[in-house]
Amino acid sequence: MGVSIWQLLIVLLVVVVLFGSARLRHLGSDLGGAIRGFRQAASGDEQKDSAP
Repeated sequence: MGVSIWQLLIVLLVVVVLFGSARLRHLGSDLGGAIRGFRQAASGDEQKDSAP
């Protein structure tokens, strides 16, 4: 029993109605920035560990 495309569309529609498209756009950019910062921090830690 998987998730169909119709179920995903209904959930997306409910989220857009509840939060509004402008707030979702800001939320998405904030989430992207957080992921980017995490990746930079993770790669920076690896470089520090490999240095003698």
